[in-house]
Amino acid sequence: MAEDTQVTFLTQEAYDRLANELEELSGPARTEIAKRIEAAREEGDLKENGGYHAAKDEQGKIEARIRQLTQLLRTAQVGETPESHGVVESGVVVTAVVAGGEERFLLGSREIAGNTDLDVYSEQSPLGAAIMGLKIGEKTTYTAPNGRDITVEVTNVETFTG
Repeated sequence: MAEDTQVTFLTQEAYDRLANELEELSGPARTEIAKRIEAAREEGDLKENGGYHAAKDEQGKIEARIRQLTQLLRTAQVGETPESHGVVESGVVVTAVVAGGEERFLLGSREIAGNTDLDVYSEQSPLGAAIMGLKIGEKTTYTAPNGRDITVEVTNVETFTG
């Protein structure tokens, strides 16, 4: 399996937040789940031990998130949020008319958005790839995953302020 070496733009705040999460998961969270698994193991029959299976599931989720964060942080390009110049690029907030309805979203990594309520589309999504580089007022059409052609018009591009 080829390793994904795609570069992801992250603000310093997002990078630090994710690095702290990775440190927590790699240390205290791993230790805690290992203790829970061991305690459940000591209860006896593992086939019908719900606590053991729940702890193993949680361990799998923690390990998957550790791998995801490790890869993301390894390939991250850390910098300031790009200042909007009216051109769609990674890390900006876009307002667009998509299939007749207005949407406002962040273009980039979901990890940048943090606790905002903005929808996030990656640059590699069909919508993100279609509008990358467009200026305010420009239109394009892209093919959605369901095969439909969707028209999109960029109506505003703003600097993301978190």
